[in-house]
Amino acid sequence: MQQTLKKDYSFEGKGLHSGRLAHMTVRPASEDTGIRFRRIDLGEDAYIDALAENVSSTTRSTTITCGEVTVMTIEHLMSALTGMGVDNALIDIDNIEVPILDGSAKPYIDAIWADGFVSQNAPRKYIEIKETIEVVNPEKQSFVRIEPADSFSYDIKIDFNSKVLGVQQAHWDSSIVYAEEIGVCRTFVFFHEIEFLFKNNLVKGGDVDNAIVIVENPVAQEQLDSMSELFHVQKLERREDGYLSNLVLRFPNECSRHKLLDLIGDLRLCGGFLKAKVTAERAGHTINTATAKKVRTLLK
Repeated sequence: MQQTLKKDYSFEGKGLHSGRLAHMTVRPASEDTGIRFRRIDLGEDAYIDALAENVSSTTRSTTITCGEVTVMTIEHLMSALTGMGVDNALIDIDNIEVPILDGSAKPYIDAIWADGFVSQNAPRKYIEIKETIEVVNPEKQSFVRIEPADSFSYDIKIDFNSKVLGVQQAHWDSSIVYAEEIGVCRTFVFFHEIEFLFKNNLVKGGDVDNAIVIVENPVAQEQLDSMSELFHVQKLERREDGYLSNLVLRFPNECSRHKLLDLIGDLRLCGGFLKAKVTAERAGHTINTATAKKVRTLLK
């Protein structure tokens, strides 16, 4: 059966890319609502459904737009609601971008998971497919494949040609507790990307508390000092394993688990819970949401 939240849960924080402070409340919703956002700063009726046909941008995150209503960086919240088994929720937000919080779905899990959920009076909407769907990007050597199956499973492999990351894999199925092994994994960025991202008005809300930073090659101390100044923190260093000394990994393959987290959130834009075998390599928001759009097209 479908289920929703037991009560309202409120969060606040900066958007990763916009740097804007947002206040957001995740609320229970009635049967067959799905996941809906409402930009309360734009009016009481400024709704947008979290569906693939509303995706408007996939630059470093997933953005949905309908008319004048836009909500950015929805993937971590979408993943959390999916991983915890929430069918219906209304998300009120007073700015354009969902707060990045700690860079994972953990803050949502910490707030919601222990309370449990409310069972509703309608059957869950499972997305079942009759034939294999595949989206491929030859240039990036990436693909997402969805195959018919009696139960769900997700497999992802990442390869950034990085000697620090190496080739990593991650898996999720019903035997793995999302809240403990997937949802707590944080986003990541390469050290050499950060300056470019700032110059292009991205990651304005990024800091060393909400991202794993991979330092692929040794860098001069003045560069590290500049990073410390940028993020207003004490002295940062490159650890022997190639990661910035801002945090400790929660899993050796936390980066691939985070990419799995993103994949789960993006594919929820199909409009329900996939009952299928999902396999992805070198996947990101663009190919994830293109796959969700293809599923939505075939379901019509």
